[in-house]
Amino acid sequence: MNPSISLHQIKASFLDLLFPLQCLGCGTEGSLLCPSCCLSLPRIKQPLCQRCGTPLNEGNLCPACISHPLTIDGIRSLFLFGGTVRHAIHQLKYRHLKAMADPLGQLLAEFLHSYPLPSEVLIPVPLHPKRLRERGYNQATLLAREVSKLNGLPVDERLLLRQRDTITQARTASSMERRSNVRDAFICRQGLHGERILLIDDVCTTGATLDACAAALKAAGAGSVWGLTAASEKFPWPSSANIENQVADGVK
Repeated sequence: MNPSISLHQIKASFLDLLFPLQCLGCGTEGSLLCPSCCLSLPRIKQPLCQRCGTPLNEGNLCPACISHPLTIDGIRSLFLFGGTVRHAIHQLKYRHLKAMADPLGQLLAEFLHSYPLPSEVLIPVPLHPKRLRERGYNQATLLAREVSKLNGLPVDERLLLRQRDTITQARTASSMERRSNVRDAFICRQGLHGERILLIDDVCTTGATLDACAAALKAAGAGSVWGLTAASEKFPWPSSANIENQVADGVK
């Protein structure tokens, strides 16, 4: 037995005794996300936009992807960003609860097993070096490592570089501002030869960041680029019937 692994396991068991894990959803002891809460998380289901993954009521592409086609081949997200999902990601991202990457990464790996996406290598969406120093870790990297551990795909943490320290996408006011904010923010460190790349991140807001990453990778020679995130802030597009009903009801 590897002594370092054994020591790590002993330390983890000791900490579990002192500070037992509690489910962020229901408070049950034993794990950060219990099986019951995992099953009740708000999963994104078909129909959805086949490019950006936005939940739809009808059609194959959302209005945004029709009017502003993306470079990325497709984006898929597991859950809507709210409730327990939002709490879990905030704990991982802002509260230094790095252990939260384990259950979220497992859910991502399970999704890939059930719904395979073209992928030979996993690339976490990078933070700017300044922000990485401030936070101490990249949550997307932690998720990618956990997915890699479970499905065997390699992780490349150096291929993609964030060369501009952009403001947080959540602070921008519109999808146009978000696209402008991350335009040319990423560069690929080396030439590629048709590799199929899967980008990993925690949340998809408008898809602008993932699309900017894809643009840099495709310019370097990537064969395909898909994105996979734990959650999506994109809201379902209403159907034409729903729009007509809203107008008839006086809803603007």
